[in-house]
Amino acid sequence: MATREIIQIDEERCDGCGECVIACAEGAIQIIDGKARLVSDVYCDGLGACVGECPQGALTVVKRDAPDFDEVAVKQHLTRHAGAKPSPLPCPTAGGGCPSSAMRTMAPAESDAAPIPGSSQLGHWPVQLMLVPPHAPFLQGADLLICADCVPFVVPDFHSRYLSGRAVVVGCPKLDDLTHYYEKFKAIFAQARPESVTVLRMEVPCCGGLAGAVMRARGETIPETPMQVHTIGIQGGLREETIPPGMMGGPPPRIDV
Repeated sequence: MATREIIQIDEERCDGCGECVIACAEGAIQIIDGKARLVSDVYCDGLGACVGECPQGALTVVKRDAPDFDEVAVKQHLTRHAGAKPSPLPCPTAGGGCPSSAMRTMAPAESDAAPIPGSSQLGHWPVQLMLVPPHAPFLQGADLLICADCVPFVVPDFHSRYLSGRAVVVGCPKLDDLTHYYEKFKAIFAQARPESVTVLRMEVPCCGGLAGAVMRARGETIPETPMQVHTIGIQGGLREETIPPGMMGGPPPRIDV
């Protein structure tokens, strides 16, 4: 135990957006019960790379008594963390595989003029981000919809308004691993090279982590690709439609959405 620099998180200011989780290369911060938490002192190197990424100013570097930073423990932590998340739990089937992750392409019901009202416009399976591989054929060159999994419940015309003609992946940045999301988006963008990216998030603060992860991943892989972020109210309705700046020439600056 020694006095050293380490991250301190102001719980009152933290809104659980998850920006700091992405910024922490050591995996020292996680979102727990809607708030950013330092999961172990030994994982924090005290350099403060996450401080400037917090839109609420909830992170500071302080000096206090803490165990030394342990690089070996960090590597073990990251290995466990990376190994636990991407693989879904197995489920027994007669064919030896899990139908929840079996890829398939469907033809959405539509007329010559427009989608049939009330019909499903889903064109592929699976849709859960944790189950969709970056090489999935339905992602290739698609207009990609990245959707927080609460959104369809508050958008009555979700299929006709957003889903028609798009490939979709859904997830929850609060319940899943945001760092894994970020890495998964980078892999999808690098391999699938989508024509456009639309993000649907809820207005709750923690959902901002989804948009942030997508924007960073896009900026590092396909910065020229058009992108929009739609923020949906918890009682329905479009609260905000944002076209992130920095569409060309590298990662866009972070914006509050």
